[in-house]
Amino acid sequence: MKKRIWKQASAAVLSLSILTGGANLTNAAKPKDGMTEASTTADAGTNGYDKWKKSWEDIRDDWTQISLTPGSDASQLNFAWYSLADDSGIPRLKIGKGRKMEDAEEYTAVQSDATVDTKNNVSYKTNKVTAVGLEENTTYYYRYQINGEWSAPKKYKTHSIGNFSFIFVGDPQIGSSNSQKGEDTPEFYEAQSDSVANDTFNWNVTLNRAMEKTDNTASFVVSAGDQIQTTKKKAPGKAAWVSEIEYAGYLSPDLLKSLPVATTVGNHDADNPNYTYHFNTPNNSEKGSNGIVGGDYWFAYGNVLFLILNTQDTNVAEHKLFIEEAVAANQNCKWRIAVLHQDIYGSAEHSNEPEITNLRYTLVPYFEENDVDVVLTGHDHAYSRSYLLKGGAKTVSYTDDEFDEMLEKDIETDTDAAVFVANGNIGQDTKDPAEQQYLQYLNAVMDSGAVASENTDTVENPEGILYMTANSSSGSKYYDLTARRQNYIANRWQEDVPTYSVIDMTENSFTINTYRTDTDEKIDTTFTIKKGTAKAEQPPADEKISLEQAQVTGIENKVYTGKDITQTITVKEPKGSFLKEGIDYQLSYKDNKNAGVASLIITGIGNYEGSKTVTFQIQPPRVSLKKLSAEGAKKVRVKFSAVKGNPTGYQITYANKSSFKAAKKVITKKTDCILKKLKKGKTYFVKIRAYKQVGKEKIYGRYSAKKKITVKP
Repeated sequence: MKKRIWKQASAAVLSLSILTGGANLTNAAKPKDGMTEASTTADAGTNGYDKWKKSWEDIRDDWTQISLTPGSDASQLNFAWYSLADDSGIPRLKIGKGRKMEDAEEYTAVQSDATVDTKNNVSYKTNKVTAVGLEENTTYYYRYQINGEWSAPKKYKTHSIGNFSFIFVGDPQIGSSNSQKGEDTPEFYEAQSDSVANDTFNWNVTLNRAMEKTDNTASFVVSAGDQIQTTKKKAPGKAAWVSEIEYAGYLSPDLLKSLPVATTVGNHDADNPNYTYHFNTPNNSEKGSNGIVGGDYWFAYGNVLFLILNTQDTNVAEHKLFIEEAVAANQNCKWRIAVLHQDIYGSAEHSNEPEITNLRYTLVPYFEENDVDVVLTGHDHAYSRSYLLKGGAKTVSYTDDEFDEMLEKDIETDTDAAVFVANGNIGQDTKDPAEQQYLQYLNAVMDSGAVASENTDTVENPEGILYMTANSSSGSKYYDLTARRQNYIANRWQEDVPTYSVIDMTENSFTINTYRTDTDEKIDTTFTIKKGTAKAEQPPADEKISLEQAQVTGIENKVYTGKDITQTITVKEPKGSFLKEGIDYQLSYKDNKNAGVASLIITGIGNYEGSKTVTFQIQPPRVSLKKLSAEGAKKVRVKFSAVKGNPTGYQITYANKSSFKAAKKVITKKTDCILKKLKKGKTYFVKIRAYKQVGKEKIYGRYSAKKKITVKP
């Protein structure tokens, strides 16, 4: 864990120079943490690190940069940004198709107090907006207000929710490369700006490389925590403005203006409420909250449920309840991915700590009970991939104090050589009782009995869970791998180079590839999990299984397109086996073109009989509001375009406030309508949506963009 740069020629030789057990070291010390000097990388010349340092002088003082977070589902997008706490009013955000944004939806931010720059005596507010109704594979533009001024339009593109990619990164920890971190001294604060600039440059490089690797089609990023470095504990009385400089660096990449990040709370985020001011996380729960930065949250994208846990709160009973509630609310999701900061099945220095393994053995049963497929983690600043694991069990208790003392003895060194695997100074033949207890503990948490599937490039319908630990994504700090590779580890890697992973999801597969940023080469083989591909258990030839009680997932409400609407579904027969279309069942539809309620009929064939019918809504398309005009005293004429899909009628909603509080509604079948009995000289806001009447229920489409008009005095 020395202070290192990217000198790849010597890395292969040095990685073989690993000390084995039994060394007798004198004048030894714990190795220093490694880091990547941005000025020495190839990108420093290509992209101009000196130029970047000059631009950093302006970036570090801009605390009002916007952040994008995935919304509750793929049709939503969350925003958060700072503005000065002055009298310029509550900011707004617009988002719509086309750069001119003629049909843009406008939102008023939910605003609350944020941080105070005690150095310059400036107060900030945080502003949050959730945009809804976004469509797949569509280019949008958005603008937002800062202190009364509108930003330039920013581009945001949605992608498919069937097959999609996302980027997985660990521990940007912007500012951690400062060698004086943790010291509340004048020298620390003087050095911190340069350290943040260094780490932010590398963070930019990683994001750009990762996005290019996806052919610029990644839907979002998942970060396994520790966005920044400085905690309140490490910078008493100054953490607010020091961490804000770090957030300024973290949020500064241009790519993050168009690429959402699902952030996870790490130990460096957890004691500072600035985290909650900068990120607008969906479905945030009080469960898992440490009382400072919020609790667990979830979002769904296509048929994947993401469970983001704040494990800085160690109340595992709350995490259990959260997982169960999120799973119950997303029954249609075929895949479940949990994300937490601590590497409960990692392979660097943190991985064996009792507080980490205790978390492992309390959380894992709940992951297994709720059919979690993959767990993504960080914290250890070194890459690892587990085998498929199930049912681990620790048999030895151990305290953190005992572990810290033995670990320091085990890894101490008197060399300045760059190594990537920690020393193992305590030999297996030791006679020291304390050292024997330490080795006994390490052996107990190897979890060889938890390995449910040996290492292959592809597994189908696995019983166990895959655990991934990300390396540093910014190069701000690296840890060496443990001297004793755990039995649960399929592969691991550390060469003090930032890395990133690209995860590709389809209806039936999860595929992960991980790359180093200096060469863009893979550091591990491609690994794939396939689900729903096994042939169902066949009943006796003279006995057929009824599909009346089959479980059907993947049904979604749709919007009228002018074409027959179909669904991508998964069917399980009552015994739990996945079925195949064309072999075990066939599909047919009824009323699946126009707005209304459509039916999907699953009919058994082959060894299956009977049928099951499920329904879904087809919503009318969005209305285009063409014109509002004042028509004499107390009247406004509303003109809009008729929509296709055979709607029953239209609902016009109008109010004196843009929030549509205390709004009135008018039902009409005409596209040219007069609103009457309005108040003279008053301004009204108007929006329209189509609906389809089905029995006693109205199925509504999306509202048009709102327009305003002032009634004649």
